[in-house]
Amino acid sequence: MRMRVVCISRTLGGGGQAIGKLVAEGLGYRYVDEAVLALASHKAQINPGLVADAEHRRSLLDRVLGAMTSSTAFERPTLEAPASGMAYYGRGESMAAPPVPALRAVIRETIAELAVQGEAVIVAHAASMALAGVEGVLRVLVTASEPTRVQRRLAGRHAADEREAAKAVKQSDRERSNYLRDFYGVTEERPTHYDLVMNTDTLSAEQAAGILIAAAEGR
Repeated sequence: MRMRVVCISRTLGGGGQAIGKLVAEGLGYRYVDEAVLALASHKAQINPGLVADAEHRRSLLDRVLGAMTSSTAFERPTLEAPASGMAYYGRGESMAAPPVPALRAVIRETIAELAVQGEAVIVAHAASMALAGVEGVLRVLVTASEPTRVQRRLAGRHAADEREAAKAVKQSDRERSNYLRDFYGVTEERPTHYDLVMNTDTLSAEQAAGILIAAAEGR
C-alpha cells in the first residue's frame, strides 16, 4: 500500500531534513518542515490571542494551509546540520524564537489536516506522535550516533569547536525530549513509536531517501 504521508522525526545532525526533501522530491509530495510552517503562520498573520477560540482557530488553520505553496524549491541536500546551529526543538532552525503554545496548537492541527489531504512529507514538530495510529502514514526516525552528529555533522562542516558542537547536540536532545513529554505525554521515546528507525552513520542522504521512498511506495 502506498503511504499518503511520510513523517520524519530527527535528531540534530542526523540528516532528517535533507533526507525529507529528497523523499518529497522522489514521491512528488509536498515538503513541510518547521520553517515552512513558521513562514506560513507568519504569512497568514496569525494572532496568538485568537487561537484559544475554536472558530477563530479553524480560520487561522485555513490561512496557514492557504499560505503554503504546493511545492518547495529544493537545494541539493547534505546530511550536515544547518549553519544556524540552533537546537532542533524549542527553536526551529529557521525561527528566531519558539512558537508560543497557542501557535503550537495551530501547528499540530495543521499537521493533522495535512495528513487528511495526503501527499506530504512532514519533518516538523514530532508529527509522528501527532499522527500515531493514522492509516496511510509512514512514521520514521532519522538519527545517528552522537560522535557522528558532533564531529561530522556539526564540527566538520562549520569548523565549530567540538565542545560547543557537543553542547548543541545535548541541548537539542534535551529540548526534544521535553517537547515530546510536554506536548504528547511521551516520557520515553522508543523505536516502537516508529515504523522505521534509520541510522545515518554510514548511509548517505540519497541512500536513506531511496529506502524510505521504496517503503512509502510499498515496494
